[in-house]
Amino acid sequence: MPAEPAVAPQDPFAIVRSRNYLGLLVMAGVLGVPISAIAYGFLALVSELQSLVYNDLPKGLGFKDTPDWWAVPVLAVAGVLVALTIQYLPGRGGHEPADGLKTGGTPSIAAVPSVALAAIASLGLGVVLGPEAPLIALGGGLAVGAVRLIKRDAQPNALAVIGAAGSFAAISELLGSPVLGAFLLMEASGLAGPMLGVVLVPGLLAAGIGSLIFTGLDSWTGLGTYSLSLTHVPAADRPTVAAFCWAVLVGLAAPVLGTAIRRTALRLRPHIQRHRLPLTALTGALIGAIALLYTTISGKPISGVLFSGETTIGPLLANQATFSVGTLLLLVVLKSLAYSASLSAFRGGPVFPSLFVGGAGGLAMSHLPGLDVTTGFAIGVGAMGVAMLRLPMTCVLLATLLLGVEGLTVMPVVIVAVVVSYVGTLRLARGETPATAGAGPDGAAASGGASAS
Repeated sequence: MPAEPAVAPQDPFAIVRSRNYLGLLVMAGVLGVPISAIAYGFLALVSELQSLVYNDLPKGLGFKDTPDWWAVPVLAVAGVLVALTIQYLPGRGGHEPADGLKTGGTPSIAAVPSVALAAIASLGLGVVLGPEAPLIALGGGLAVGAVRLIKRDAQPNALAVIGAAGSFAAISELLGSPVLGAFLLMEASGLAGPMLGVVLVPGLLAAGIGSLIFTGLDSWTGLGTYSLSLTHVPAADRPTVAAFCWAVLVGLAAPVLGTAIRRTALRLRPHIQRHRLPLTALTGALIGAIALLYTTISGKPISGVLFSGETTIGPLLANQATFSVGTLLLLVVLKSLAYSASLSAFRGGPVFPSLFVGGAGGLAMSHLPGLDVTTGFAIGVGAMGVAMLRLPMTCVLLATLLLGVEGLTVMPVVIVAVVVSYVGTLRLARGETPATAGAGPDGAAASGGASAS
């Protein structure tokens, strides 16, 4: 039997020099404008809904202040809305957040309405998940839908590139920098090799344009930037032997907590899927009860436990002196429980809650000798982020660039914490099946469908 002729690999430079590729670049740049504007509007809507539900509505009903128990019925309603969206709309509200941050494949425009509705109901009503996964799905789905509307016979490879560019544009400013968003998508999708630049360049172009649109809309509307940022960062000490030792300890502890959060969510999920409506509503009420328990014990606002943590992580670091070690540890435990429950039943992204939990744990550790506040915060963010996301480069960059100038000082110990946590997380995951191993280039689940599938 004659051997099959070898297939010559694609030449990435030839692809870049082609006229079709230039057309993809133009299309990525053009689509970056409306998609980033829609992403900004989505984040603004979620923020306004949170303020309406947790500030304006209680006062409108005659309460002087928002009652501590308010989140319990609100999150039960969120559970009903999300369950109905998952059951009856195409796309089932997007991918399951308990599986990690999934990217790759060609997004579906048909899933966009359910992704948007499930995310708005989840995030706007206080569920402990972030907006990054819905934005990735929405950006990719809208971009692919626009291309198919213009050119019905578009090639699958071109659709995949444009879909990725749409996702880049949608999260261009969410993490504080378009470069961070690019690293997140690149590492989560496992892009590598000679074709990396071919796919990455249109995405970077869309992300850069999207960042400009975010900045312009912020200036024009005055609503806010809706990006992760810290305005008050204490000075960090130069790395010491003690700080490196604490970084190793944090790197060993984070995989244990991260694995417990993920596995608890994965064990709860099948039960919720069998009785979607009542158990999703019950899970929402449980998240509200956890927040009520936190404010009852600590006297701190329920917002410490609720929401993604994107807007509260900065005040947590700035006001860390007002938190005792006991309060910080209580916050870590209860936020982790609410995070795990949210992963099991709702729709959203896993990034921001993991950073918040890690930051709170790092601040608690900073009371130990030889570890300053900023270093403890940074190693906690990096170690817990990689324990949940399994994206080491992204987590190093997140934990350091987030701190501005001080990030350069703490980067060596952050790298140690992230590497130890990453290796520990993979070792604890050895007994997991591909379906439960989570996202990232390490697990089989990473090669699944797009977020919008």
